[in-house]
This record gives sequence, C-alpha cells and structure tokens, in this order.
Amino acid sequence: MRHFCFFAGVFVTIRKVSGNTMATQELKIFSGTTHPQLAEEIAAYLGVGLSSADVTKFPDGETFVRINENIRGRDIFLIQPTCQPTNESIMELLIMTDAARRASAERITAVMPFFGYARQDRKDEPRVPITAKLVANLLVAAGVSRVLTMDLHAGQIQGFFDIPVDHLYAAPVLIGHLKAKGLGDNLVVVSPDVGGMKMAYSYSKELKCPLAIVAKNRVSATEVEVVSVIGEVEGKDVLLVDDMTETAGTLKEAAEVLKEKGAKRIFAAVSHALLEEMGQRRIAESPIEELFTTNSTPLAKGEKVDVVSVAGLLGEGIRRIHHNESVTSLFDIS
Repeated sequence: MRHFCFFAGVFVTIRKVSGNTMATQELKIFSGTTHPQLAEEIAAYLGVGLSSADVTKFPDGETFVRINENIRGRDIFLIQPTCQPTNESIMELLIMTDAARRASAERITAVMPFFGYARQDRKDEPRVPITAKLVANLLVAAGVSRVLTMDLHAGQIQGFFDIPVDHLYAAPVLIGHLKAKGLGDNLVVVSPDVGGMKMAYSYSKELKCPLAIVAKNRVSATEVEVVSVIGEVEGKDVLLVDDMTETAGTLKEAAEVLKEKGAKRIFAAVSHALLEEMGQRRIAESPIEELFTTNSTPLAKGEKVDVVSVAGLLGEGIRRIHHNESVTSLFDIS
C-alpha cells in the first residue's frame, strides 16, 4: 500500500520591463513535508497562490516525488529545513531536487532555513567524518544551483559549496522584536560560550549594552557545566544569545549560574530552536523568563517560547535572488 502526503508549492508569474521589451519569468516554490507552514507564510509574503505536488511513501519507507505541473525552464525554490527527522528531510530535499532537474528546471535553489549537520564541520578527533561537507556535496550532485540559508552554525560551511550560497541572519528580525518588547534598558548581552562571542557582540552593539560571557565545559552531548562568568551581571537584566538550542542544557546551566551571580531577569534569543521534550522541559524549569526564537524549524514551541516569523526575510531573499538583485541590505538591522 502506498501512502500519499501533500506538499505545498506556489506559482507566480512576474513581469519585468526593460526599455520597450517585456519579459515574463516564472517562479515556482515548493515545500517539502518538514515545515509546510513556513512555506505557506513565505507564499503569503510573496502574494502568490499555492499549487500542489505529491510525495509517495512506499511500505519500505522509500520516498518518491512527483511534480504535478510543468516546470520546464522555470526558476525553482525548494523550501526544506533539514531538521528532525534530519536524514529523512535531507533525502526528501535531494529527491525533490532530482525530480526538478529531470523536469528541465532552469535553476534550482535549495532554501534551507536550518542547515542540518552544520555542527559536524571539522575533524575534531581521529577517524570522524565532516558531514556538513558531505551534505554540501550531495546537494550539488543532486542538481542544486544555489543555496539560501540562515545562521549557519559555522560560517565556513559556505566554503564547502562550489555553488553560490546566500547566508542570511535572523538578528535583524529578532533584535527588532526585542526592541518592540522594550528590552534594552539595564540589559547585558551574554554569550553562553566562547564560540558565540561574535553573535553576542553584534546584539550588544545594536542594543547598545554591555557584553559578558559564560565559560563552559561540555560533559556530553546533552550535559554541560559552567566554569565561570566573565563580566558584570549583578542587578542587570540578561539576554543569553546563541545560534541554536536543542536540549537547552547550555542555556539552562548558564541561566542558573547567572541567577546565582545576581542577574535580575533572564531572557534568551536563539536563531534556531529544535526543542524536543527534554529541551522544552529544561526551558520551562529554568530561570529564563522568555526564549525568543524564529520559526526556522517546526520544533520552535513550548512553554516560555516566543516565536518570531522569518517568512518575510526568506521571502524577500527569494524575491531578490529571482530578480538577480543584491541581498546585502537584508543584513541591516532596523
């Protein structure tokens, strides 16, 4: 027996005028099954209607994609964050790409709001893979022409591709939301580890507040221990900033130590929240009053979690790529 799942796509005809010549370009956006809600929000931003295609799952778990409309010569955007179930999400994106390539699409852009395996970006011990590079190779081999992604765990992953990569940042969206919430007075931005200093600095600079850092030691994949806090947090409101959280171990431990050091109120802002049961429970039990994050994955949910949409950011990126315009201004924080 074969099971059919729906995945959404959008179709829009855009007319460009150059002198006395009017050219018609066709843009199609398809969403995999991982996060169709975000794809619908992006479609709404672009002001287009939805079209459809089918995904077939065989009894043995194999995925088969069938595109139900003509895409010959079209500009294709495939929206698929490669989060849990990670391997299935990646494989589905590869098969969608292959289907689009074999249907003679002109250009295929993989829109990956969250890039799975980004933490495996180097050999940090003997006989281990660099899986982020493997995923990049697979995408290119499948036929992806361009990648649009957001807040890579390691920026150098862009160099793993031999195709253009547009790397957007959630900071403009999240900082705008924080300002609207009135955060900024009596605030200190804190990086929960050394690796996040660059991101934390950009937040502190824009919010015009001091910067501090929590030094930690990772015990295991799900457990960390805080060694010390560098910076003044006593009597201050604190904003923990990180690129992603999954088990929330780092955020919870950092928040507890900051509370012991005299922090008044504690908030957190992360670009990607992949919160399964453990992560949701830890956030709920932690001193963190509110976790601000984006809808880059469908796992951004739970008690104390405030989700901000990046559909406009990604939608504008898609529009500019389609028109061959610069995306640099999307980095600006307003």
